[in-house]
Amino acid sequence: MATKKENTKKAEKKAPQHIALVKNDPYLEPYEDAIRGRHDHALWKISQLTNNGKKSLTDFASGHFYFGLHKLNRGWVFREWAPNATDIYLIGDFNNWTEDEHYRCKRIEGTGNWELRLKEKDLKHGQLYKMKVKWDGGEGERIPAWCRRVVQDDQTKIFSAQVWNPAQPYVWKKNSFKPKKSPLLIYECHIGMAQDAEKVGSYTEFKDNVLPRVAKAGYNAIQIMAIQEHPYYGSFGYHVSSFFAPSSRFGTPEELKALIDEAHRLGIAVIMDIVHSHAVKNEVEGLGNLAGDPNQFFYPGERHEHPAWDSLCFDYGKDEVIHFLLSNCRYWLGEFHFDGFRFDGVTSMLYYSHGLGEAFTGYGDYFNGHEDDNAICYLTMANKLIHEENPDAITIAEEVSGMPGLAAKFEDGGFGFDYRMAMNVPDYWIKTIKELKDEDWKPSSIFWEVKNRRADEKTISYCESHDQALVGDKTIIFRLIDADMYWHFKKGDENEVVHRGIALHKMIRLVTASTINGGYLNFMGNEFGHPEWIDFPREGNGWSYKYARRQWNLVDNHDLCYHWLGDFDREMLRVIKSERNFNRTKIQEIWHNDGDQILAYMRGDLVFVFNFSPTRSFADYGFLVPTGSYEVVLNTDAKEFGGNGLADDTVTHFTNYDPLYVKDHKEWLKLYIPARSAVVLRKN
Repeated sequence: MATKKENTKKAEKKAPQHIALVKNDPYLEPYEDAIRGRHDHALWKISQLTNNGKKSLTDFASGHFYFGLHKLNRGWVFREWAPNATDIYLIGDFNNWTEDEHYRCKRIEGTGNWELRLKEKDLKHGQLYKMKVKWDGGEGERIPAWCRRVVQDDQTKIFSAQVWNPAQPYVWKKNSFKPKKSPLLIYECHIGMAQDAEKVGSYTEFKDNVLPRVAKAGYNAIQIMAIQEHPYYGSFGYHVSSFFAPSSRFGTPEELKALIDEAHRLGIAVIMDIVHSHAVKNEVEGLGNLAGDPNQFFYPGERHEHPAWDSLCFDYGKDEVIHFLLSNCRYWLGEFHFDGFRFDGVTSMLYYSHGLGEAFTGYGDYFNGHEDDNAICYLTMANKLIHEENPDAITIAEEVSGMPGLAAKFEDGGFGFDYRMAMNVPDYWIKTIKELKDEDWKPSSIFWEVKNRRADEKTISYCESHDQALVGDKTIIFRLIDADMYWHFKKGDENEVVHRGIALHKMIRLVTASTINGGYLNFMGNEFGHPEWIDFPREGNGWSYKYARRQWNLVDNHDLCYHWLGDFDREMLRVIKSERNFNRTKIQEIWHNDGDQILAYMRGDLVFVFNFSPTRSFADYGFLVPTGSYEVVLNTDAKEFGGNGLADDTVTHFTNYDPLYVKDHKEWLKLYIPARSAVVLRKN
């Protein structure tokens, strides 16, 4: 007869083991069935799309090789998915934009696909074209959904697809590249506004003028916005019309490839800000009504339109839509050698409500039946595909609700993103600057917030991104200094407001960047305190480019204060990178005192000490640290960074013996810490 102990062991063997996501966070136990359900749904869908595993997701995501316009060894082939169409013609400057039987597509029997085969002489590189689509009860000119090149006429402002088959295809100089991720230091940027001139910048100008700055500043990745073609420049690239076409505003596909190639030569990864959360409503330029069925790509009924973004919501439950979007991911990785994606608007995808008006105060808010399981499945498959295509690829989720498991491994029950944006951090800094007096800043609160994340998910921390730089909002430097930036930012003419702003700008960045568990992000220009917001040309500002640019001349002018901030940012990143495997080092709190406004912590051999007090400096302030000697490697108060230079940073600091802590191998490190400053020391 089996003993009670043996029966218990048998029961334990039969009982299902907790999925790893739940094992890592016991508070998720009540929702384990929902987590398993999502995981199983993705497994089922992957099996369906891969013919029970007989092919890979990569094989499935190959629509860009089939659809669209392609040059063959002899002639051309054009294909489009348009199940509701009754007739499709290619029209263009090759046939005077008229319906021509020679350019009439044929429906492929038993499918919703259309095909046209042409001779080599029928199309030439650079020619413009569209589809003339007919359906029961209507017709219209359309840009093909899978086209790879779209251009806008300077006079008429009309968009057209363009035949693109250059005589000399781009030849990659660097075919293999592996991003550096420990830590990942991201420079968020926009090609068009990345120059001093009041105009739209180009891929080539960015390659020649901005990439060297990024490399010199110490960042190892750029995150490029607005790559996918969008009709309205002022949308910042978030109202996409042609998902496979790199924006022609900035140049040619070959020029984009040259930019990425040069970034890789400089050791810089290139992450694309990809928009799969919604699409522009436009019908002629976009997918809004490709062939008389407004729901071909998008959800029907109440879920068709995004109530806040004036855009259309993809139907992630349709295999053809999944095929389109997954192929889009693979296309940008393969054709342009992007190193990964930052997925925009993930919160909007996850919930029927798009997350609008929801507080998300408890775990139950993530599992109460208002989640879009189709979108969750799509995001999971996208991550699997991307890492199947390139195991070193980087995926980042822009997500504000805090959905658990977003950046956890798929095998553990997660979505499979490598990182999630730490969107709580910039919100915290804005709230702190706006609502608290300097003497009320609490180090304990700051330390808690910059480390507020799930233990099993890596994040990208940041003080501010492009969101905080847009017109109507304020960057950190402008919240701190405001109009005095225009009148007192010349060296020797700084007032107390400027001194305060420069000091806190550096401290805020240092405490945020030094507590990361994955990566750090900065929007271009913010590192040196760019003084103006971003406002793209629009009717309300007279279509001006004045604020759709970056004034690099300010940081280059050493008579002004900007370079102090830029120089500090560079040195801050250098110090962080100097600690081997920085992400893997534990953040060990040494001390905090909210009354003194002092915070100290260690990572590896680095000691970070902050004095947030606006008025109180401390002499011989003591901390218990590992026994040894310490050298100053960075000081926000150094004169070369616009500080007062009150401490002698050339001094080697030796710890002081205390018999009480001999067993702990710790002694007292005593420092002079000026008001409103921070110092980083390295243990020898």
